[in-house]
Amino acid sequence: MTIADLEPTTPRREDEHPLYRVAGVTRTYTQKGRIVKALTGVDLDIMPGEFVTIQGPTGGGKSTLLQLLGALDTPSTGSLLLDGRELASASAKELGRIRAQEIGFVFQGFNLIPTLTATENVDMALEPLGLDRAQRRTRVAEALAHVGLDDRGDHLPTELSGGQQQRVAIARAIVKRPRVLLADEPTGNLDESMRDEILTLLESLCAEGITIIVVTHDSAVARHATRRLRLTKGVVQDITK
Repeated sequence: MTIADLEPTTPRREDEHPLYRVAGVTRTYTQKGRIVKALTGVDLDIMPGEFVTIQGPTGGGKSTLLQLLGALDTPSTGSLLLDGRELASASAKELGRIRAQEIGFVFQGFNLIPTLTATENVDMALEPLGLDRAQRRTRVAEALAHVGLDDRGDHLPTELSGGQQQRVAIARAIVKRPRVLLADEPTGNLDESMRDEILTLLESLCAEGITIIVVTHDSAVARHATRRLRLTKGVVQDITK
C-alpha cells in the first residue's frame, strides 16, 4: 500500500492549477533595531506533484520562504495562495488547520522527542485531527511501514541511526496524509549513503502525488529535483536548465 492508496483528509484536485501561487511577496522584520528585508518580491508558481529544491546563500531568505509556504508565517506584502486560498490574510485558526491537515514538515535536526518511541513520535502529528485510537494506530503503522521502519516502532530516537531518525521524521510528516511536504536541509546531518536513501524516499513520495519542496545547500540533493530554484537577496530565480 502507498500513500496514494489512502484516502486523504483533504481531497486532491487533479487539474492544472498551481498548488502554490506566490505574487509580489515581501517579508521584512526587525532585528536588533534594524529592518531586515528577507524577501523583496517573490513571484512563484509551484504545481501539484513537483519536486522543488531551493538553493542560495545563507541569509538569502530560503528558510523565510519555506515558513511562508508552510503557513508558519505570513507575508508583509503580496499574495500567497495555497490551492486558491489566500494565506496572507488567513486567520491564525485557519493557518493552524492547514498546517495540521495539509502540510508535512521535515527538519535537519529531526526534531524527535527523545523520551518517546518512534511510534509515539509519529502519533503526535495526529493529535489535532480528532481521530480515534484505532484510526491513529493504523495510520502510524502504515506510515512507519512506508518508510521501512515497521520493525522499529518501539525504539527510542537514541536507539536509531541518523538515517532512521530522519525516516521517523518523514513518517511523522506523512502520517496525516499531507498535500505538500516541506523539508529544511533534511540530509544536512547525514552521510552520503544515508542522504541518498532519504532522497530516494522523497522521490517515491513525490511519485505518489505529494508535492516536495526542499531547502538545501547540497547540489547533489538539488540534482534529484524536477525543478531547481535559487533564492538570492530575497528574489527567486528558476535554474532548472
